[in-house]
Amino acid sequence: MSKYSEKSFMKSFGYAVHGLKLAVKSQKNFLRQIIMATMAIFTGLFLHFGVLEFCILFVLIAIVLISEMFNSVIEFTIDAVFKNKFSKLAGMAKDMSAGAVCIASFTALFIGFLLFINKILPLIRVS
Repeated sequence: MSKYSEKSFMKSFGYAVHGLKLAVKSQKNFLRQIIMATMAIFTGLFLHFGVLEFCILFVLIAIVLISEMFNSVIEFTIDAVFKNKFSKLAGMAKDMSAGAVCIASFTALFIGFLLFINKILPLIRVS
């Protein structure tokens, strides 16, 4: 039997789902970002986004959520290694990780603004 059996795949998939549940339950920002992503998707549906606009929106959402999860992983790992004791280097690493999330979020916000304003402005001008 192969080490890459269907059972092994399902087990790995289960771990991934468990990780997502942990992120939702333990990370307030992750849950907020999911709520904002859901609102953006429904707004895109309301504004009749095309396929390309939805692809851009989903990539932006994925980048923000993935960066938030990596930020959490980095923070948990550093806390485990340093046993929750203060370290200047650990603090710098955690701050830089949070900065990466900030860049991803602001980039998504800017591009999202361009996507949505492009659909909203014609509605305002018609009225």
